[in-house]
Parts: sequence; structure tokens; C-alpha cells
Amino acid sequence: MEPTSSSPTTIEDIKKRESSSRDVNSPTSVPFGGRLLVDESAVFEQNAWDHATWGEEQEQHARNEIARQNLNPVPQELVETYHAEAAENWNKFYTKNENKFFKDRHWLRIEFPELFHMIEAEAGEKNVMEIGCGAGNTMFPLLIESKNSKLFVYACDFSSTAVDVVKNNPEYDPKRGKAFVWDLAGDDIPPEVEPESMDVLVLIFVLSALHPDRWEHAMNNLYKLLKPGGLIVFRDYGRYDMAQLRFKKNRLLSDNFYVRGDGTRVYFFESDEIVKLFGSQFTIEQNAVDRRLIVNRLRKVKMYRVWLQGKFRKPLAGQAPGVPSETTVRTDESTQDGAETIDTSLSLDTPSDSPLPSGAATPSLEA
Repeated sequence: MEPTSSSPTTIEDIKKRESSSRDVNSPTSVPFGGRLLVDESAVFEQNAWDHATWGEEQEQHARNEIARQNLNPVPQELVETYHAEAAENWNKFYTKNENKFFKDRHWLRIEFPELFHMIEAEAGEKNVMEIGCGAGNTMFPLLIESKNSKLFVYACDFSSTAVDVVKNNPEYDPKRGKAFVWDLAGDDIPPEVEPESMDVLVLIFVLSALHPDRWEHAMNNLYKLLKPGGLIVFRDYGRYDMAQLRFKKNRLLSDNFYVRGDGTRVYFFESDEIVKLFGSQFTIEQNAVDRRLIVNRLRKVKMYRVWLQGKFRKPLAGQAPGVPSETTVRTDESTQDGAETIDTSLSLDTPSDSPLPSGAATPSLEA
């Protein structure tokens, strides 16, 4: 459930073929992103660089921006109003942007190949659920490409307007999928879905929209939805992402939790928080960070993006979280002689799924 940039030239134009996500436990592992900046003087020779390392200058800038935001948070009398109107503000967002926010996530196949195991002709009966579906950015690519007659895709969103958009899509087929309104942070799983019936849950730029007080409810619901051995694929905002640092005054609701100009909310995570959230109930198969340096070569502007990515599997019956199950799809390779584990997962090539704060100027990415 993520807003999208309406800039005519977006970061989506910058295509990637390899990963720029790196396992947080192997920061010195061999990088799989193909665009590495080794000569700072060459920074403006292309539009994007993978595995962007931060120096003290960037770290200090980020700390200064957070300190600035803390001086002028959202007025206390408005904080509860923003929380109470969360669903209404998402409805307004989708009403305003009805024909603008569909993003064909070509990167899904690269990033989360497990999803596309579900669509193979001989995969058998499979259930996938896109949580925070927006316009059906995962649902429709899967259904369009699927050769599996036994695949069923559920799509749910906090916003009733978003669900209406999905149902009005010409590709929507009630025989192959079902869209409905549901709050991930609610007290229970939706009545449209049986407990422990999902093979894969898709959680892309969704958890960040929830109030931190409701994260535990979300984790419990995810656990109830998944089959034993089922998988969550996750992508969301990382701490000190450019979008966070650009927020102006009166946008900070609480630590690292903001309200955009359109009233929608967003949180910026650290990897340790993701471990704490998912690690108590799920086996963490991937915990990665994607640091990307986007540049405007015309204006000589540098833009640092940070996203977190993970894959979390529900243990089989009798197994404890953290113990790899026999259904595990490995995303790393262990080298000999105790060498470090290298994350070989593939990564996002359409960061336009991660918008700037509403009202912020979007720097052009033209060459």
C-alpha cells in the first residue's frame, strides 16, 4: 500500500539485472549488484550505483536532519487525528490517483523467485496473498503469467477504494482471485481466508504504514495465515532513506514515524527491528539492506536510498523459529573454510515503488 511518484522520468527507468541487497550479517560479502562506484570522481557517469557506502559526511547529515525534525514534530492535538483518519486518507489517495499508481513490478521475478514457483504449470494447488495490494501490483502480474490452473491469488488492502480499483481491473477474475478490505493490524485474520492456508504472503511497503503499536497484531495475523513452511516476502523503507530525511517540519508523529502531506503515514525501519519483529515466530532466511545512490547527472545531485528486504518462513510443526525447515529455499551460499555467507538474492530495480514524501520536489533523473 504505497504511494507512487508521478514524475515523468522516474527511478523506474533505471533497470537492473542483479542484486543490490546485501545481507546485514555479511557486510563485506561479495556484492552481486553490478554497478559499483570505485572512483568517486566518476559518480555522475551513470544514473545509479549499488551498495552505496556512507561516509561520515552522510551519517552526520542524516543525524542533523533527524534533529531538525525533532524540533518541530506534528502538534500533539493533531497526532490522534492523523491516526484516526488513516483509512480515510488512503481512500483519498487512491481516489485522487486512480489511474496513476499501478506499477508493473518487473523486478518481482528477480527479487522473489519463490513467487514465480507458484505459477509453474506443475506447481499444484497454491495460495498467494498480496497484503496492502493497492492496485494489485503483485496480483495481476502473477495471474497474467500463471500457467498453474490451481493458483489462487488473494488481494487485500486497508483502503476500500484500492480494493474497488482491483475489482474494476479487466484482468480481475473471481475464479482465480479475490479482493477484499482487511486491516493487517486488526485483531484477527479475514473471514475470506482459512487459517494456515497461504503458501506465500507478499508484504511490500506495507508494514511501514502501520502504527508501531499494532506491529505485534500484524505479526500474529501473518503467522495465522501461513501454512507451516509458508513464506513471507518483505520489502520496506530503511532508516535514513532520502524520503525520511526530506520531511519538513510538523511531519514527525513519533520516532521515525511520519505523516505525509496527503495524510498517509510511513515508518522507516532498522534491520534490528525487523529481526525482533519476525524472529520470534519465523525463520529468517534473508535479512538484507539495499543502499542505492541515485544521481541526477544534469543537476549534479546525489540521492541516497535505503530499503530493507527479507524472507521469513513459518516453521514446520515441532520446529522452533530460526531452525531452517526442510522446505527452505536457500538464498545464500556458504563458502569453504568458514568463509562468510554471501547473500545471493536478487534485488529491486524499480525504486519508484518507494516515493518521496508528498509535496517534496522529485529531482529529475534524466541523463
